[in-house]
Amino acid sequence: MSNHLPTIAIAGPTASGKTAAALALATVLAPRLPVEIISVDSALVYRGMDIGTAKPTRAEQAAVPHHLIDIRDPLQAYSAAEFVQDAQRLIAEIRARGALPVLVGGTMLYFKALFDGIDDMPPADPAVRAQLEAQAAEQGWPALHAELARVDPATAARLAPADSQRIQRALEVWHVSGLPLSHFHTIKKGSDSQDKVMAATLFSLEPAHRTWLHERIARRFDTMLAEGFVDEVRQLRARGDLHPDLPAMRCVGYRQAWEALDTQAAAGPGAPLDLTGLRERGLAATRQLAKRQITWLRSMPNHHAIACDAPDATARLVQAVMQHLEQAEP
Repeated sequence: MSNHLPTIAIAGPTASGKTAAALALATVLAPRLPVEIISVDSALVYRGMDIGTAKPTRAEQAAVPHHLIDIRDPLQAYSAAEFVQDAQRLIAEIRARGALPVLVGGTMLYFKALFDGIDDMPPADPAVRAQLEAQAAEQGWPALHAELARVDPATAARLAPADSQRIQRALEVWHVSGLPLSHFHTIKKGSDSQDKVMAATLFSLEPAHRTWLHERIARRFDTMLAEGFVDEVRQLRARGDLHPDLPAMRCVGYRQAWEALDTQAAAGPGAPLDLTGLRERGLAATRQLAKRQITWLRSMPNHHAIACDAPDATARLVQAVMQHLEQAEP
């Protein structure tokens, strides 16, 4: 039976209700088919980053087995290539246990890497390119080469400090995707047998109205602040070995909190934290992330879109997955 089990993928922008939908699906299926969730989220891999990532609670993780959560220290990187290797292994293991693998998350690059392989670079971003050109005019290309060496040492090592075109492209890829250019060369198209194993049906939670999602994002960010998000970032800073250019610290919310704490520290002892500014910048960054996620989703072929702002969105998604599973039965 395990060979015939499909793979279900639930994707959506941040705050669209993916975790709740996956847990609801697991509850409905529990009497006849166990579910195991594979997280498709580049922030949830990090230990000690619980509040700002809206990580599933211990109770939620205990109710349904979760994978690829808390598998890296924030000092470490976790590439799309590593995700694909881990996800392929987990899908096979979960099926072998007679359970249904459900991929859940919002890191669209991971989904694309798993479904299609990665051999195409992120598209050019004129705004980022212009910003880098202005920075180079002020500081010089060797300074940007040094910046590249911090975020993508493998690429920097093979480029001359004056190789402006390639330095600019490598930094552009980093700013656009949050991943080093070198990682885009590590994933190739899978074999036919791998493609069959990885074949998954993608269900996406997409808002019919952006204002609904923006309100959800604002409520969730306020909840994070109330639950101690700033203190969580303070603890990460207190380690002494982390810096804001690490992939973990580039996660939405964490970067803005780090910068706010930098500003507070620079103002001297007793200076207040600008929580209003942090909230504004955090919300803006999260809305931008959601916009990029929705754009990626809508470019993916053959996905089943469900309006996440509908009152019965979770029930609709569960029903759609159940219908698909019934049709997929041999």
